[in-house]
Amino acid sequence: MEPTQSNETNEKNVVKQEQTEDIQNRRRKKQREKKKQDKRPVRRVFPIWLRIVVVFIFSFLALIIGLVVGYSVLGDGAPMEVLELDTWQHIIDIVTGGS
Repeated sequence: MEPTQSNETNEKNVVKQEQTEDIQNRRRKKQREKKKQDKRPVRRVFPIWLRIVVVFIFSFLALIIGLVVGYSVLGDGAPMEVLELDTWQHIIDIVTGGS
């Protein structure tokens, strides 16, 4: 008798497990369908092309600020001299060994 009862219990457990898996599968399917329905094109407030432009502008400003600080603090020069073309021509001449 006992083996029969344990077999019945095992069968009941298997059936319950299958039912539970079916319920979980249905829930997952509903969630997938809901996600598909919710997919709308994203309208960006700050477009990607504008982000790229802003990054370039900030990078350029950081470069200029770095040049001014480096030339005036580390190099003991006038802060705005670094923005003059003659200064850069002089630096290029020193590096290349020109006259």
